Amino acid sequence: MISTAGTPHLKSFSENRFVQVSLGLYVAVWIWAAISPVERSDWLLENLLVLAGMIFAVWAFRARVLSDVSVMLVIIFLVFHTIGSHYTYSLVPFGEWLKDAAGFERNHYDRIIHFGFGLLITYPVRELLLRRNIAVARWAGFSAFTVIATSSGVYELIEWLAAVIVAPDLGNAFLGTQGDEFDSQKDHALALAGSLIALAVTRFAEKLSAKRAGASPEAAHARALHT
Repeated sequence: MISTAGTPHLKSFSENRFVQVSLGLYVAVWIWAAISPVERSDWLLENLLVLAGMIFAVWAFRARVLSDVSVMLVIIFLVFHTIGSHYTYSLVPFGEWLKDAAGFERNHYDRIIHFGFGLLITYPVRELLLRRNIAVARWAGFSAFTVIATSSGVYELIEWLAAVIVAPDLGNAFLGTQGDEFDSQKDHALALAGSLIALAVTRFAEKLSAKRAGASPEAAHARALHT
């Protein structure tokens, strides 16, 4: 069975075949992306995020604080990001196809990633807050949303500083603005929209599960975590 945020006891990394296979698949994608990327310097900058993600993953696996669903969502996000790092975001083939098919003026792959950040990472953040007793069930969703909002905004600042300080000549490729002066604001807004959708879906799923169990979502979740 695949564990969720409501699963009380999680398997260790050595016992969890699902997580092992998922991580192995991501490593395969990362190796592919590392071979002859379109712009090697941009690839190195983009993988600073992956490095941070791997450090967090090691801690999460050792502390056993994330369910299989959360791990899967994080890895899906990292796969999309890794594909973007291989081509550079403004040149990803899927974005080019979407641009031609829908008549867009730019490659929107970077927009998809920012939306995906909110959509895919909110659930793991919410679960982490609950499992570490940082937030109670009633406020966990709002707390997760604020974490996503803050992280998205801080990332835009880090992205700007990295482009200016680390590699000024790669600024346009790394930032992926494609001439849009409001690119950062739109990216941030999409991350927030994705987070809200993730919270709405999570809330609906928990209400449905609680209805079947005959309890409120908060009570059912708290009872599961502390059983």
